[in-house]
Formats: sequence, C-alpha cells, structure tokens
Amino acid sequence: MELDGEPLSARPALETEGLRFLHVTVGSLLATYGWYIVFSCILLYVVFQKLSTRLRALRQRQLDRAAAAVEPDVVVKRQEALAAARLKMQEELNAQVEKHKEKLRQLEEEKRRQKIEMWDSMQEGKSYKGNAKKPQEEDNSGTSSVIPKRKSDRKPLRGGGYNPLSGEGGGTCSWRPGRRGPSSGGS
Repeated sequence: MELDGEPLSARPALETEGLRFLHVTVGSLLATYGWYIVFSCILLYVVFQKLSTRLRALRQRQLDRAAAAVEPDVVVKRQEALAAARLKMQEELNAQVEKHKEKLRQLEEEKRRQKIEMWDSMQEGKSYKGNAKKPQEEDNSGTSSVIPKRKSDRKPLRGGGYNPLSGEGGGTCSWRPGRRGPSSGGS
C-alpha cells in the first residue's frame, strides 16, 4: 500500500519529526514569552471592547445628527416650544412688576395722605404726630394681628441712683491704680 509513491513506514517518521520540531519550537516560545503573550491577548481584548463601544456611540451620534438634519419639523417645533416658554416667563415677570408698581403707588399715596394730614393738623395748631398715627392705627386694628407690647411693671435690679462710673455705692470694694514710677525696692 503505497500512497503518493512513498512507503508507508517513511511517512509517519517525517510527520513525527515535524511534530517534534513544532513541539520544541512552540514549547520553547511559550516557555520564554508565554506570560507576555497571555497579557497582551487580554489587553487587546479589553482595548477592542472599549473601542467597539465608542465606535457604536459615534455611529449613533452621526445617525442622530443626520436624522435631526433631515427632519426640520422637529427643529421648528422645538424652537416654537422654546419661544412659547420664554413668552410665558416674560408675561409672569411683567405681572409681578405691575403688582410691585401698584404696591409702590399705594405706599406713595399713603405717605402723601399722611403728609397732608400732618400739614392740616399743624395749620390747626394740633400735634401732628398724634393725629397722623391715629387713623393709621384704626386702619390696621382690623387687619393686623400684631398686639402692641406694654411695658412690664418689674422693679429695677438696682436703685435709680446707681452709676458704675461714679465710684460710689458699689459696695466695699474700691480699686485704685498703682503708683507710677519706679518701684521703691530698697534704697
């Protein structure tokens, strides 16, 4: 049984010699650089995974940009919504400004009315402060919930004649500053 003109016993010897050469070569290569090869394969795998996710994200962004450029209706609707929101906010701001102006006008009117009342009371020879505040207190008495505080009837802590700066009445302790000049030590 001869195949391709070679004897049967010669072929396995060549194959075993080739396998032996391959085994020695690959074995020595793996023994020398095996860990480097393993770590480089792991590193390549991680880098490939990172790059593939970034490439997918980049492609998705390009598709979104193309879709946005193709659909001008979406852009127009977005701009109209933005303009409507700005207009609404401006109207609210204008309403607040009008309320504030009205409040200021009322305060100015109240001040003007008080000045007129003070002038009239001065012309009549009355005390303008008392008359000016009475109508204001009457107006606020129905609307205000603030109760005016009255002075308490507590007795004072010290007598009315006590003055800490006078140097009298402070008890038996009387402090005097020391003499000026050099100390009189011995001679």
